[in-house]
Amino acid sequence: MATAPISGTNAAPVRGRSTRQRAAVAAALDGVDEFRSAQELHDVLKHRGDSVGLTTVYRTLQSLADAGEVDVLRTTDGESVYRRCSTDEHHHHLVCRTCGKAVEVEGPAVEQWAESVAAQHGYVNVAHTVEIFGTCAGCARRADEKE
Repeated sequence: MATAPISGTNAAPVRGRSTRQRAAVAAALDGVDEFRSAQELHDVLKHRGDSVGLTTVYRTLQSLADAGEVDVLRTTDGESVYRRCSTDEHHHHLVCRTCGKAVEVEGPAVEQWAESVAAQHGYVNVAHTVEIFGTCAGCARRADEKE
């Protein structure tokens, strides 16, 4: 997945134990729309001069995910990538395979289908994740220009 520089210093409020490292990770997430791996975020923090260990980045991202403050996806190679949630509501993502741009989308039909399938099999308290991967218009246009 392609990456772009991360910028931004006005981190959104971070729940949980407030530390300099946690604030630095949260600030790094605030400047991007695409999903980033822990290693990518660690590299960005290092280049910005923030002294945060990779283990701390992983732990902080997990804590933010557990608190519902970041979205987590698994890439096709199994790596977890993270992005700041723009809403507290349940949502899904449309993600560009080329540049990593992500758009939050609602899926009422998916929600109804998940509830229906669960009910048919006697399941309750159902949770699900649905992510849609494709190529964004900008990347598709650039690919067409190269041909």
